[in-house]
Amino acid sequence: MKTWLAAGAALALALGFGAPAEAQQKTKLTIYTALENDQLAPFKASIEKAVPEVEVVWVRDSTGVITARFLAEKDNPRADMVMGLAASSLLMFEKAGLLEPYRPKGADALKEVFRDPHEPYTWTGMDAYLGVVCFNTAEAGKDKIPTPTSWKDLLNPALKGKIVMPHPASSGTGYLMVAGWLQSMGEEEGWKFMDGLHENIAAYLHSGSAPCVQAARGERVAGLALDMRGASEKTKGAPIEVVVPKEGVGWEMEATAIVKGTKNLDLAKKVADWGTTKEANEIYSKTYAIVAYPGVQNTPPNYPANAEKAMIKNDLAWMAENRERILAEWSKRYESKAAPKN
Repeated sequence: MKTWLAAGAALALALGFGAPAEAQQKTKLTIYTALENDQLAPFKASIEKAVPEVEVVWVRDSTGVITARFLAEKDNPRADMVMGLAASSLLMFEKAGLLEPYRPKGADALKEVFRDPHEPYTWTGMDAYLGVVCFNTAEAGKDKIPTPTSWKDLLNPALKGKIVMPHPASSGTGYLMVAGWLQSMGEEEGWKFMDGLHENIAAYLHSGSAPCVQAARGERVAGLALDMRGASEKTKGAPIEVVVPKEGVGWEMEATAIVKGTKNLDLAKKVADWGTTKEANEIYSKTYAIVAYPGVQNTPPNYPANAEKAMIKNDLAWMAENRERILAEWSKRYESKAAPKN
């Protein structure tokens, strides 16, 4: 009898029954992302806990680089999913037929703006990020430059060579700002504003957070950057004001989608379902003040109180459809001040 039981136990272990989860075979799921590096480990841990059959393999770069790479691979996709990438990029992928139609189980519970409004449903928003001004009041005070309240205040000649902003082709933050100006001001006035702003720009940086970091250090007077980075740098003690211009601010959202043709569709669907849960949104809220799940809020110290109300009426589809045209025009006008790429 003991021999019988031992043989049966050995067979069960060989087949994986009763084996500990970590000993079972995991399926690698390749996820393209523009999440910040410090977000990758918490996301991976939570996903793999919720979907233990999965081993997350990140391919991470900036929004512009990931978008270009994904489109370049359209005939031979190498990713199973996209997560933490600008929704305007996912709309480009959707239009090209590169995303798998799927509505995650928890999608209907999310705020409406974070749900794909068109059928077939292919993407789901995670969190929103805004473009603000990190203004170093200590440096500005040396030249008696007043703290701006309007975008037009950045055209002050006293700010010549003292402003940095993200490059819109490599940074999603840069592109949301440019698209925001063109939408809220109108294209003619938007380009006119950017012509004036260019006169005061020291460099266009290839990062959404670096401009605020430079302003916080006193290397520049103003850095156009992410809302959360502004709050973070001020909380660390930097002498900056996080300015939300009165005309309103451009914004974007990070989103998740499944790549059409993935061989791991069932597992990708489980991960997409995880992305709509309260638990997932609580992780998002550690990095972003505005997330998709109602009631999940983790507003950091020094976050501007009027930020969410200042979000312009943003047409993400327009941002996606006009991205190449806008970036080509922007590059023709302003590329001369692009920072060298590392």
